[in-house]
Amino acid sequence: MNRMNPVAFRCALALALVVSIHPAWAAGKAKLSQAQIDYQHERARCQRGESGQSLATCLKEAGAAYDEARRGSLGNTQPADLARNATQRCDAQPAGDREACMQRILGAGKTEGSVSGGGLLRETETKSR
Repeated sequence: MNRMNPVAFRCALALALVVSIHPAWAAGKAKLSQAQIDYQHERARCQRGESGQSLATCLKEAGAAYDEARRGSLGNTQPADLARNATQRCDAQPAGDREACMQRILGAGKTEGSVSGGGLLRETETKSR
């Protein structure tokens, strides 16, 4: 029976291990997806305080957007769904104010401010009867 030199055996074993691990290592170094790039960009904005939100909120929103992007559902919202979402917010208003709310959401009146600046102020004027 021919016995292999222990040093040569260990070298052969190490080489086999490196060769078997290489594909997994290369896959880990694969090009980042657009979702990952966007997530890293948003996290960096959060860390620099550029979002207009608290750090915890910003990181939570960035993570949620990343999850949606990985599922393929980020940015696939239909315009009708967006309009319904916006107008549903008026349901929380007293019955007498809902119509004016709907008009503001749908673009009547004047709007000022920005989301990054803390929010939009929508204003309409109604004449009392």
